[in-house]
Amino acid sequence: MLGQCIQQALVHWGGWDEKKAGDPTVAILIILSVLLTSLGVYDKFGQWAGAGSAVPVTGFANSMASAAIESRSEGLVLGVGNNMFKLAGCVIVFGTTAAFVVAIIRLLVCGG
Repeated sequence: MLGQCIQQALVHWGGWDEKKAGDPTVAILIILSVLLTSLGVYDKFGQWAGAGSAVPVTGFANSMASAAIESRSEGLVLGVGNNMFKLAGCVIVFGTTAAFVVAIIRLLVCGG
């Protein structure tokens, strides 16, 4: 719901059409998620919102920011970078693999 409100605000006051307002909307949601995570508020919001806060990109941003915050005492590279991408690595690998498989199926079914 918050994403839809942000998108409509960008359309109304920013003068963008709905398609072009999608990318900035996602970026704003990611920034809000990371900001709320760093302030310690996102978990309380997540308990209230349930799966609506865990499934979309905001939940992924929260997970990444939480991992970075928890391991910052270990240093930037070995702590933050390593632990943050332990989570992201599997998402990136399986997301890329799934996209490849879907593209191959589409190529075979639709013929190019």
